[in-house]
Amino acid sequence: MLAYLQLLRLPTIFTAIADVLLGFYLTHRGMAGAEGAFLGLLGATVCLYFSGMVFNDYYDVAQDRAERPGRPIPSGRVSARSALTLGLILQVLGVLSAASVGQTSLLFAVLLVVAIHAYDGLLKRTPLGPLAMGTCRFLNVLLAASHAASFQEVWQNPQLACAASLGLYIVGVTWFARTEAKDSARGQLVAALVTIDLGLAGLAALIATWVNVGDGTFSLLMLAFVALTINRRVLPAVWNPHPRMVQMGVKILLLSYIMLCATLVYWHLGGGFEPLMTALLVVPALLLSRVIPMT
Repeated sequence: MLAYLQLLRLPTIFTAIADVLLGFYLTHRGMAGAEGAFLGLLGATVCLYFSGMVFNDYYDVAQDRAERPGRPIPSGRVSARSALTLGLILQVLGVLSAASVGQTSLLFAVLLVVAIHAYDGLLKRTPLGPLAMGTCRFLNVLLAASHAASFQEVWQNPQLACAASLGLYIVGVTWFARTEAKDSARGQLVAALVTIDLGLAGLAALIATWVNVGDGTFSLLMLAFVALTINRRVLPAVWNPHPRMVQMGVKILLLSYIMLCATLVYWHLGGGFEPLMTALLVVPALLLSRVIPMT
């Protein structure tokens, strides 16, 4: 069981759940009357995200034998055939869960499946790899926002700007993590951190210009605090690009993603239990990461 949980990278699922809460609350002022849709979107995101983790290792088995021999598939604790079966089952369940919400959600789920295989199977080790991963996150936020609108209407602000900025943030995180198993080039890490900060700047611009229920000034202060924490905790890995330092930086970046989503939920709703519920996703992610690595 531990091998399968490592294959799924269980602690990281809480970043995807934060996507669901963010996208859903960007298009709903509450959950009353839409509980079934929320659960359908949650099920779709969880299954598709886990499938992406499985196919990540399935496609990378040759590289992992050389760089990460302790991972579940190269170590023999999970067979490649079992991983393939699990990944396909998860994707079918994810698409069916999205279909239960509606046609728009189904369309976004199918797009996300295509993006997952494009990243894991084709683009990961190319210059387009980080962009492909950012696209997966972009589509995941829009999937979570898909219940309340038609396919065309989902592509509107504020959810579109949020998804694009968070997608850019993940482009930077993916770029930062590309060589976490070996010594990284400092220039690459600097460029990745700049990309991350551009994503944060996009969120700041949205909060500053889009009138919403939440206090814009306080939301900007919250965002600034998260941004400062990110840069302060990640800069040591830039100056000392050792694999362990880079992996610690990636962990901080993933945990901080949850806090970014919580900040945006607060900005949109203006308070309540929902932003706190989103922020509290950090707790299980942090606790589980002590047993199961996030990277």
